Order: sequence, then C-alpha cells, then structure tokens
Amino acid sequence: MRHRKTGRYFNRSGTHRFAMLYNMANSLIYYEIIKTTLTKAKELRKIIEPIITIAKKNNLTSRRLVRSKLNNKNNINKLFKIIVPKFQNTLGGYTRIIKCGFRNGDKAPMAYIELIGRKIIIKNKKIK
Repeated sequence: MRHRKTGRYFNRSGTHRFAMLYNMANSLIYYEIIKTTLTKAKELRKIIEPIITIAKKNNLTSRRLVRSKLNNKNNINKLFKIIVPKFQNTLGGYTRIIKCGFRNGDKAPMAYIELIGRKIIIKNKKIK
C-alpha cells in the first residue's frame, strides 16, 4: 500500500533525491533565485518553506534543526540574519515559482523559483 507517501520520485533513490533537494535549497538561499524544472521547483518549495518557518524562532534548537538539513555555515548565517527578518510577519508563502518556457533538449518545462522580497540587481544597465 502507498499510504502517506507524497512527493515525486524523479527516478532516483531516496538518498539521492533528498541530497539533490537539500543542495537546491542551499543554492536557493545563496542566490535567492535559481532556474530548474517545474517539478523540481514544486518539490523544493516543500523543503525550503518549513526550513524558513523553523528558522523564524531563532533559538539554539532551531539552529540545530536547520543545520541538520542545510549543513552549510554561510547559508545558515545568511538565513538567520538576512532572509528570516524579512518574513517575521509572514505566515507562509516565502517562495514564488515563475514558469519560463521549455528546455531545448527534452522540452521539460522550466521555472524560476525565488524568495519573495529579494533585491533585484541590474548589472551594466544605464537607467535614464
């Protein structure tokens, strides 16, 4: 029976799948926007939003829980000092998924996943 088994498998083993998703969570915290397939973005949202909710408490227990998931000291410090203060009054919905067409090789639907409220930096652009 397949009771209470939610999520997508991506044709990978469980350890490979979780490692991939937590690496993507680290990349999302570091860059604040990443481009991936639509299905991976939807699964990543299920991983990153509970991490941000846990980090909103900002105590030793929450730091240890986040450390067990992310395992990157720089990303943990950025999460607690920069990202979480933006979401203190928000009860959820920390990410946004934006569809952006199809990949050339296999026509997989692609999407950007970003953290809400990130600063947009325009490089080499003259503003009139």
